[in-house]
Amino acid sequence: MTAEPIVLRVDGVSKRFGAVLANDAISLTLARGEVLALLGENGAGKSTLVSMLFGQYVPDAGRIEAFGRALPPGDTRAALAAGIGMVHQHFTLAGNLTVLDNVMVGLEPLTRWRSARTAVRARLLDDARAYGLDVDPDARVADLSVGERQRVEILKALVRGARILILDEPTAVLTPQESESLFATLSRFVADGLSMIFISHKLDEVLRVSDRVAVLRGGRLVATMASAGASTAQLARAMIGRDLDAGVGADEARADEARTDEARTDEGAPALRVSGVRIGAADRPLLAGLDLSVRAGRVLAIAGVAGNGQQALADLLCGMLAADQGEVVVRGRPMPASPRAWIRAGVARIPEDRVHLGVIGDATLDENAIVEHYREPAALRGGSIGRWFGLLDRRAMRARARRIVDEFDVRHGGLQRPIRGLSGGNIQKFILGRELDRPGADPPCLILANQPTWGLDVGAVDGVHRRLRDARDRGAAIVLISEELDEIFALADEVAVMFKGRLGVPRPVSAWTPESIGLAMAGQH
Repeated sequence: MTAEPIVLRVDGVSKRFGAVLANDAISLTLARGEVLALLGENGAGKSTLVSMLFGQYVPDAGRIEAFGRALPPGDTRAALAAGIGMVHQHFTLAGNLTVLDNVMVGLEPLTRWRSARTAVRARLLDDARAYGLDVDPDARVADLSVGERQRVEILKALVRGARILILDEPTAVLTPQESESLFATLSRFVADGLSMIFISHKLDEVLRVSDRVAVLRGGRLVATMASAGASTAQLARAMIGRDLDAGVGADEARADEARTDEARTDEGAPALRVSGVRIGAADRPLLAGLDLSVRAGRVLAIAGVAGNGQQALADLLCGMLAADQGEVVVRGRPMPASPRAWIRAGVARIPEDRVHLGVIGDATLDENAIVEHYREPAALRGGSIGRWFGLLDRRAMRARARRIVDEFDVRHGGLQRPIRGLSGGNIQKFILGRELDRPGADPPCLILANQPTWGLDVGAVDGVHRRLRDARDRGAAIVLISEELDEIFALADEVAVMFKGRLGVPRPVSAWTPESIGLAMAGQH
């Protein structure tokens, strides 16, 4: 069998941000019709590398070639012209425009006197038919499902002539059925000779889709291996440099053990009770007649495709959104729409948008360590972080931040560094430490965990799950909002599915299968 030609070559590429060496002399190749999976812990350098491939960053050293020609550094237009397309995890679509309008953006110069709209529509429909990416060119993007929006992103790249596709966490927000449809599309791409770089933290998925795996750790390429014959345990070991505590399947085993723990009962009043809550207009409510309750030491998982009311529920359960109708009660006390009141009631919040809602990006780590509690010094180290005439105890703040980074393994470049400089996974671990470990204060009675492991590597996921189980075993009630079915089955005692602002009846996790949850997420139950 003749080897396929090399379509992408990365030779000794390095990139530094200040004192942080994000990529260190990385070399790899991609062949025609090959799927190369790119793995690594959060902060390992994956995003930096693909950003250089797509022309968003300029390498400090090294060379990138596409189809035998040097790729001009830091030039996205040149990358597109060379046939490199990128499908971002967080879609870059204008919701108020049609599918065709979104595909047209950037394709035509303003000085062109005659539009190529008819030709682009024909190309769009041809590619959609060829690869099973069924979309309506005249549909408004805001009215599309998440899976349909992803098809639009892929079609945007194809219409621009992409022969190399970079897919960043492509199944992170898809139902199981939508993921299967995507995998079928990827197979068609390979059959037509397209090449792909596939970034995912789902190791089973990586082995299923890819031909080879490249693993980054600490900015260096530490392993490359054929996917055939490799195991998830091998991949995890290469990513984090050690075995997980009990293997990659530890979550499921611990979850099964936890669900049989007779010490956790259903007796007593619920820690959280939501009764008849409605938010939004009657014809298109954000939440419609919502009822739920969670008892101490239990985990209620809320499953659903993004955009079905989960964010409104999360905002409700941390005091950022008021109910138009109904009542929310925490430990017997009706709660107002006031974040400070929810914090004082002992509610911990792990938000979906960790960068904009979880931290203050331009503030330092030690400032972010106390941002929710600096007005209440008794809650932190018995009052040592206090205010005297408007001044804060900076030494105590640093000690608090140091405790968080040490206890929760937060990789950082200094406590005085703005937190936005950390990787997403390390920001998430910092938030987790701040919310769950409160020296001098009672542990949280209720934890809202909204997509707590979104985009995290397998080692970080294991650590987050372990911390949430510890909090549950100490008596916290947990509302877990997640689109990761593996996470739901690993942590939940009960599962309810949200669809168009309505919450289905919670059922024991043992009563669900991935297929039945997927159907419910698509509104078919």
